[in-house]
Amino acid sequence: MRDLKAAAISAEADTSDTAVRRRSLIAACSAHAVHDGLTDLIYVLLPIWQSQFGISYAMVGLLRGSYSGMMAAFQLLASRLARRWGRERLLVGGTALAGVAYLIAGQAGGLTVLLMALLLGGLGASTQHPLASSLITDTHEAGGGVKEALAQYNFAGDIGKTLIPGLVGLLLVVASWQTSVTLMGLLGLAAAGLLWWLIPAQSEQLAVKQKSTNTMTGNGSVSGLRALLLTGTLDSAVRMGFLTFLPFLLQSKGAGTAGIGLALSLLFVGGAFGKLLCGYLGARIGMMKTVWVTESATSLLILCAVWLPLTGLMVMLPLLGLALNGTSSVLYGVVPELAGAGKREHAFALFYTGTIAGGAIAPIVFGRLGDVAGVPVALISLAVVLLLTLPLSWLVQKGVNS
Repeated sequence: MRDLKAAAISAEADTSDTAVRRRSLIAACSAHAVHDGLTDLIYVLLPIWQSQFGISYAMVGLLRGSYSGMMAAFQLLASRLARRWGRERLLVGGTALAGVAYLIAGQAGGLTVLLMALLLGGLGASTQHPLASSLITDTHEAGGGVKEALAQYNFAGDIGKTLIPGLVGLLLVVASWQTSVTLMGLLGLAAAGLLWWLIPAQSEQLAVKQKSTNTMTGNGSVSGLRALLLTGTLDSAVRMGFLTFLPFLLQSKGAGTAGIGLALSLLFVGGAFGKLLCGYLGARIGMMKTVWVTESATSLLILCAVWLPLTGLMVMLPLLGLALNGTSSVLYGVVPELAGAGKREHAFALFYTGTIAGGAIAPIVFGRLGDVAGVPVALISLAVVLLLTLPLSWLVQKGVNS
């Protein structure tokens, strides 16, 4: 009789844990989709802001880099503050802050207010990656369950990158950019309310239980982790630099506002499937071979983007997005293999901070190059820089094998 009662209690606990995992995964995926969508919406707005405020490419890069820079700078702090104030409270508050930032940007009449709004938005966005990803890793079982959940989390981010910029691109046909941006601010506030309702109160207790039984440890290769961080930083720098210049490249080929929104959607659709495909490819042929395939293809396709006419570029964009975004998924999956015992969350935070910092700096540096030599030269330089990841991936593989 006692055995039956114990079995019933155990089954009820397992069902409860499953519900907590499901709600946590939905909350993390929702946060990733909204935050990534709001972050990459800036690419659609950059040509409009350049025209309205009469700014240089270097200033365009500064606007883009300000958001990413704040997001990168405060990620480690966000993970520490979450221990004091609670992960749910900080993630909801950060999402609401990003929404408020877009509301302020929608009322901006000058460059100063716009820049302050973007800095505020980056501060709010800094909570998402470390807290949402740790919410998943802490509430899911070790092994395949965590990796599958993280794959869905990464995929959700690219869905947000596809839908939100595409939606705003269509809105700009019938409404002003101020109205469109204000509506996205309201979306951010609505997402904060959804997260407050979705994140289960039991997630903290389940996280403690999972940590007590978690056996996922890496080999602690410092050299491998450094090489991985540098590889991810260069990959992110080229990706963000290309995305910053893509609207202007499209504009020079005759694309309008709606066409730029459609182009970004095509690129991000390819990127979403690239993360899934390259994850499977990496498991099949290994990290290094996958990186060589994706980075070489990305470099070649960026050169093609410079030389192709508008129609050819639009057709090619999903394939470019697949290669451009696919590498990050492979690199992200290597972090646990290189993290030392008990340092997995810290390794993830370092990886995110480095890659986002690279993405923040690249638009400024290459924006200046674009002012001096033109957009095509800046894009060709990005394609060349990306090839540096090939020897670095060999060092990463060496660290994994050690």
